[in-house]
Amino acid sequence: MFDTETKAQLAQYLELLEKPVVFKASLDESENSKKVATFLEEVAAMSPKISIVKSEGKRTPSFTIDPSEGTSGIIFAGLPMGHEFTSFILALLQVGGRAPKVDPETIARIKEVKGPFAFETFVSLTCHNCPDVVQALNIMALVNPDISHTMIEGGAFQAEVDERKIMAVPTVFLNGEEFSSGRATLEELLAKIAGPEKAEDFHDKDPFDVLVIGGGPAGASAAIYAARKGIRTGMVVDTFGGQVLETLGIENIIGTPYTEGPQFMRQVEEHVSQYPVDIMKGQRAAAIAKNDFVEVTLANGALLKSRTAIIATGARWRSINVPGETEFKNKGVAYCPHCDGPLFAGKEVAVIGGGNSGIEAALDLAGMAAHVYVIEFLPELKADQVLQDRLKEKANVTVITNAATQEIAGGDTVEAIRYQDRGTGEETTIPVAGVFILIGLVPNTEFLQTTIEMNPRGEILVDKHGATSLNGVYAAGDCTDSAYKQIIISMGSGATAALGAFDQLIREGK
Repeated sequence: MFDTETKAQLAQYLELLEKPVVFKASLDESENSKKVATFLEEVAAMSPKISIVKSEGKRTPSFTIDPSEGTSGIIFAGLPMGHEFTSFILALLQVGGRAPKVDPETIARIKEVKGPFAFETFVSLTCHNCPDVVQALNIMALVNPDISHTMIEGGAFQAEVDERKIMAVPTVFLNGEEFSSGRATLEELLAKIAGPEKAEDFHDKDPFDVLVIGGGPAGASAAIYAARKGIRTGMVVDTFGGQVLETLGIENIIGTPYTEGPQFMRQVEEHVSQYPVDIMKGQRAAAIAKNDFVEVTLANGALLKSRTAIIATGARWRSINVPGETEFKNKGVAYCPHCDGPLFAGKEVAVIGGGNSGIEAALDLAGMAAHVYVIEFLPELKADQVLQDRLKEKANVTVITNAATQEIAGGDTVEAIRYQDRGTGEETTIPVAGVFILIGLVPNTEFLQTTIEMNPRGEILVDKHGATSLNGVYAAGDCTDSAYKQIIISMGSGATAALGAFDQLIREGK
């Protein structure tokens, strides 16, 4: 099951076990059960603190990871390989006595939740967003006995996936009812069952010297540069990692030949956490104003004050705004081919967008789907020529240019896409099971309204120091009018904004 390198790494992790753990396995004679049995036996053979016992579970194959006495509430149905191997390792170590890397306040909030809450998360092993959800719910199950969580590998339980009409991963069910779909953080999931933090929870916070709004590469870089100056630094973070969490392969971070978005941003978050930065997760800025201090109002009504602020709210996938897009989101409409592509294996799908992201998605999907239709609004594709050349080699890809998408149609799930030829006006309907939308980004700046000067695209205008039109407020990253939207450029602009803010504080004698 494991190669030599993986075994060596696994052996190092297993040395961290502090207490005995038990795999309680529900298995039969099926091929999937044999794979799970081999997996568990190889892991158990590597540590005297791990044992295996037979059990009867709701699903077969499945297994729990329990302490030697009692239960953890953590269940894996199917084989936790691919991106979920990390979820398995973390669950094993945490049940074995290693404390989760979660702040005490969040742990206290989890313990206060009154259940019972039985969570089930459907995943695909190629999904890089799924582990965040699985690991968050595993922690909640471990901390609170009223909570249980089952990771379900969709490939091993395809009949259940079809029955529940799951068209995107991760999809979470709570007590049998659909609870959430798509990437979510521990803080977001906790807020859905326990309610958001109240405004009064922020009343005791003194004014910051620098308050960073956003937790992507630009925000993280700004926070590190500010904190290293020894000034009081805070971060308002909706989801730490931002858009990068939806990026799989990254090969242009100088000095790092290859990494993946979620892994990279976990390392960045750990870096930020080495400094005394007040990270307020699961929070969104609703407004910003300048009085004696820069005042940032949060969506929950709380008011934070700071001598300077750095806006680094990034961008999100642009919508096409046609009938059916919202209605069929996660029911055939998707934005991440790496996550949701395997759910459309053997089916016909459409990709809207002929830029690099769209063509990369089409190339990815061509290896799984029966046929891929690429629909581009302009007369020609915009992707790099090397990607277009690779696309031409795919026999199961059809490129349709100069086409305006009119509607995504279906019943319970997507069944077709309708487009209009922009030259002739003729309309065509193509039967498809899925539609992947990749047409670029839109900045997350709506909350600024008329407070700060922006260009027609909603991007914040900044000078060479990162300063905006509002005194004391700086901006960095993809929410600004930077010429190029790249991780490394966002990080550089975050550092620039932090240094600009610090320079202002020095000159003002604060």
